[in-house]
Amino acid sequence: MTAHLKQFLQYLALNRNVSAHTVRAYDSDLSQFLSHAAAAAGVKPRELAPAQLDRLALRGFLGDLHKQGLARATAARKLAAARTFLRYLRREGLIDDDPGALVATPKRDIRMPAHLSEDEMSALIDAPAGDGVLVRRDRAILELFYAAGLRLSELAGLDVDDVNLSAKMVRVLGKGGKERIVPFNGSAATALRAYLPAREALISGQDRPARRDRPDGKAPSRASARPSRAASPPRLSRPTDPLFVNFRGGRLTTRSIDRLVRRYVAASSTRMGISPHALRHSFATHLLQRGADLRVIQELLGHARLSTTQRYTHVNAAQLLEVYKKSHPRAVRAGQSGQEGKGGR
Repeated sequence: MTAHLKQFLQYLALNRNVSAHTVRAYDSDLSQFLSHAAAAAGVKPRELAPAQLDRLALRGFLGDLHKQGLARATAARKLAAARTFLRYLRREGLIDDDPGALVATPKRDIRMPAHLSEDEMSALIDAPAGDGVLVRRDRAILELFYAAGLRLSELAGLDVDDVNLSAKMVRVLGKGGKERIVPFNGSAATALRAYLPAREALISGQDRPARRDRPDGKAPSRASARPSRAASPPRLSRPTDPLFVNFRGGRLTTRSIDRLVRRYVAASSTRMGISPHALRHSFATHLLQRGADLRVIQELLGHARLSTTQRYTHVNAAQLLEVYKKSHPRAVRAGQSGQEGKGGR
């Protein structure tokens, strides 16, 4: 069975052209599934026969995930990986039926995406105080995060050539190596124009900030001078020229951006647990509140499915109720009659 798993992972990488990150996720989820099925059958994973991966094995695996206290979304993801693997085994003629089709997907919990209000976002963007080179960089990061609704990895992977300041557009390499073009606003363009000369100074070594001038007050580490290979997949056929750099001139890592965002959130707000991804949620929520079409938001966020974008609709439930009361004929009539009744008393 371990040999079949390796062949399946190669099939994903070569035939379906999925990312290396997705292949690793499949490997982890399926290895866990096969280990559970092998333990239930009393054999080692490599001795497991394809026919032993039946409906009972899948249901037992889901039950074990539930006992571990894993979220329903995590269990649903692992079940989806197992289903894909079982369909592959059936296509290869190793099993006769599709046991994954007989197991129901766990109902997912509906969670409100953490986001900041418009006033909180304004306070966050204004949090970097001063005119130092790193302060200008941090302000540009926060502005672009909110203006374009980028993922953390997408922001860290941006190169200078990806940004068109005159057109206010940025080219983003998203999940699965898919590129999209996202607009940004004039405020972000102004912050980027102020940052670019500081970026050149950081790369050339001129005006390099001392420890006391750095926003975090920490001494530099040698590791920060090296670009992060995990920050984003490299563009092929052209050299990378990172947009956001650390104080030594190397590409700013996703971990460093995460730290600086959390630091500014702590300085400007009393909210806890606000991550860089919350800025992306804030971007989508505020667009929806101001009347943007859900399909447009889907394209801006780079979601493959509209169902992913629909998570933001329940955040705006109060506004939807208000619009309903103002727009529905019976709701309007009932409200008017109620006011007339009060006036006649």
